[in-house]
Amino acid sequence: MLRMADSRRVLTLILAAAALGLASCGSVDDAMFGSDSGSDQSAPASDTATPGTLPSASSDQAVASQPGTLPGSGASVAAGPSISITPVTIEPGSDTGTAVGQKVAQIRSDVSGLQGKIVANAQQLATLRGQAGSSASAYHESKARITTHLQMGTTRGNPELVAQWNSAQSSLDELTTNINALNALGTAVSADASRAHFDLDTIQSTYNVSGAVDEDHRQLSVLEDETNQTIIVIDRVLKDVSDDLQRQTTYVGNERANLTALANSIKNGELYSGGGASLLTPSSYRPGARDGGTNPIATIPFSRSAADYRQSLYTTLNSTLASQPNANFRIVAVSPTRSTVSGVQSAQTAAKRRAQGVLQAMTEMGVPASRLSISSATDPNLSAGEVRVFAR
Repeated sequence: MLRMADSRRVLTLILAAAALGLASCGSVDDAMFGSDSGSDQSAPASDTATPGTLPSASSDQAVASQPGTLPGSGASVAAGPSISITPVTIEPGSDTGTAVGQKVAQIRSDVSGLQGKIVANAQQLATLRGQAGSSASAYHESKARITTHLQMGTTRGNPELVAQWNSAQSSLDELTTNINALNALGTAVSADASRAHFDLDTIQSTYNVSGAVDEDHRQLSVLEDETNQTIIVIDRVLKDVSDDLQRQTTYVGNERANLTALANSIKNGELYSGGGASLLTPSSYRPGARDGGTNPIATIPFSRSAADYRQSLYTTLNSTLASQPNANFRIVAVSPTRSTVSGVQSAQTAAKRRAQGVLQAMTEMGVPASRLSISSATDPNLSAGEVRVFAR
């Protein structure tokens, strides 16, 4: 069973998990990677969500709400699939007339009060699971309608799809609220666990108090067993809350990234997928300090039109942000030097113009301007200009 220090560690895990992936997007325009204007509205205790992968299915299932029971009745309270919480029946004791007997009665009252909290917390967990299941179902319905429409072909910025996207985002926002409620529930259950451990320690120390009769120690022994059982039940609820919290936090974080991808697809009227990254060819030149000193994540030859490289660039950016959530990007216009003076100047101008086009494309994909920079460089080994994108 968990001791008091273990319960505190579990609470720390709960609070840490709750801080992951709760940020919501304000609109389709600032959905991807967040807005650099600082105007996004976020749920309490939330950080910016990072890109993730699409889960195979939601693990949250709707659970019917069941009425609670009176403390000490021994009736079960459903807390979700595959678990049933049964409060511990606390045996009443007789008044022995001693000071120790009075202390035993006080502890018994405290442990009995915890049974009512166990019922209430288990019921709230069942309710939150049911709400999460409903929100997840509504989210996937909206998402499926958007994906189907995009797959069949549609116009850029179709207002019908924008409305469905907003509906899907609202469902994810409901899940974020649900996660915050789970976080609060975990804090309450952890406090109950600490109280139960305190009662157990008090019981064990009361054995050493003088002036007790045999009946006092018998009642202490019974109450000690009942308190140990209570701790086991509370720890089970605490584990369920912690597991749900971490699972739903991961789920929402992943789906925020997927919803971001849908926002960009709606804006461009086409369904972006994960293919075609080979269009962005690797660079063979050795970068210097002027362009970040690292290998580029993408190299876009001038022979590629915007229609050719946008899908590949989007896939590359998503992949980069999955491993480097806080990455900034430098766009470098690289031009050849093997030409006349006027030819070199013309190539530099063309390279800068193409780099501006890449910057605009990345902005439309949702990369904040504060995370983008642009510069120029030359490469004597090139016969034609190209644009290189670096992550740092």
